[in-house]
Amino acid sequence: MLQGSPGELLLRERVYGYLKESLAEGKLAPGNFLNLSALETDLGLSRTPLRDALLRLEAEGFVTIHSRRGVVVNALEPSTIRNIYQIVGALESAAAEEASAAAGERTWSEMEKLNREMKAALSRDSFDEYYARNIAFHDAFLSLSGNAELRMSVHILKERLYDFPRQKSYLREWELASVREHEEIVRRFRAGDFTGAAAYLRNIHWSYSLQEHFVQAYYFKGPEGPAAETP
Repeated sequence: MLQGSPGELLLRERVYGYLKESLAEGKLAPGNFLNLSALETDLGLSRTPLRDALLRLEAEGFVTIHSRRGVVVNALEPSTIRNIYQIVGALESAAAEEASAAAGERTWSEMEKLNREMKAALSRDSFDEYYARNIAFHDAFLSLSGNAELRMSVHILKERLYDFPRQKSYLREWELASVREHEEIVRRFRAGDFTGAAAYLRNIHWSYSLQEHFVQAYYFKGPEGPAAETP
């Protein structure tokens, strides 16, 4: 872990946050090399905190640092998405089984409420609201895990999938399918079938082979992505 004074740590976090925001907004495009001199000028700082932030982003999979060529923003390739699905499925299924010790009707009711709000957001063509409720739905049981590294890993991997850059459109068919899958996840949780909920998360909800046709349509249909569907 990088060490330093509180001021240095705060500066690193500011640089890290700035870079992640630039990635999410598409200002730092996948496949492109970063102009480090321009970034230093924009941030008004030396290369040391920038280097530290880039090392962190590389460890999280957002960029690759080449000793001679520079720093390139990693693109989401099908193989990368497949790997992320496998890892997130495994981690969320582990958290689902662990939830048996802490979750109850309050959790299930909250998840049902969030899933209804996801469906309502789609009816209003509000993908940002849908996205926020989707993250909160999964966090409802993930937050019960005592494994902080698990929670952080899932968070970072989902950022890789959803936010770098954030797509400007969505696939209604895929989002509605997710809502239906969420209903089944809650049903299994409420029935006390935590092993079944874990298996469904791993083998259905986060199955790359089952979701691949959606993944291909969402991520790889031209530079602007798929056209947003309307109600």
